Amino acid sequence: MRPGWFVYASLAVFLIASVFPFYWSFLIASGDRFTINDPNMSWFPGGNFLANAATVMNNPAVNFWKALSNSIIVSTTMAVSTVVLSTLAGYAFAKLRFKGSGPLLVAVVATMAVPVQLGIVPLYILMQKFGWTGSIGAVIIPGLVTAFGVFWMTQYISQSLPTELIEAARVDGCSMIRTFWHVGLPAARPAAAMLFLFTFVTSWNNFMWPYIVLDSQNPTLPVSLSILQANYFVDYSLVLAGVLLATVPLLLLFMFAGRQLVSGIMAGAVKG
Repeated sequence: MRPGWFVYASLAVFLIASVFPFYWSFLIASGDRFTINDPNMSWFPGGNFLANAATVMNNPAVNFWKALSNSIIVSTTMAVSTVVLSTLAGYAFAKLRFKGSGPLLVAVVATMAVPVQLGIVPLYILMQKFGWTGSIGAVIIPGLVTAFGVFWMTQYISQSLPTELIEAARVDGCSMIRTFWHVGLPAARPAAAMLFLFTFVTSWNNFMWPYIVLDSQNPTLPVSLSILQANYFVDYSLVLAGVLLATVPLLLLFMFAGRQLVSGIMAGAVKG
């Protein structure tokens, strides 16, 4: 049964609502500092976007390229680490039997109820004692794995991976690691792809902790772009030009990883 006009109309409305903020940001970013307050603002882009983008990238106070490289390193490292460690932990909680697995999983999930803000002060003191303040290691190390990632992978693997496949692999002589690599990991691919995207985007947009623990010489992208709003007069054409520049890597990631996510889901559906 083919979807009707209502489904396509709903998708069109959702698409327009999703794209409009980007288009509005591009309109302001392609104008000048007076565009945002102009009641007769044109709904067609101006010709200043490249100039505004160049101003942001060449601003020594913003330190754009250093911040961009730091954000890529931090987000990629944290996303890869979270996927690997969460998949291993999720496989263990879901399919291995060991004493205390239930209470331990409950303890891991319970940490999600603790507000992040409560750990800022002790975490900063700890980073200071280690001598890591000002370095991106202070941002990466505390986020190498998350309780949400462990819970997410545990739930997915427990429901999508039949225990009979694991038992069959063990009967064929596979070790625990080989069973995880050849049986558990392929089954967890869709959930792992989603977790990678979620963790990367969260790390990329994280502002509070990098703002606290890093200095102006070694910032991440959200921290460096905040400098554009630190003046008495805020030029929103420059601010939104910087925001769009920071969004481009995320769009490229979704274009690439989105296909992998959909293919993994479809492969799992066909096998199931």
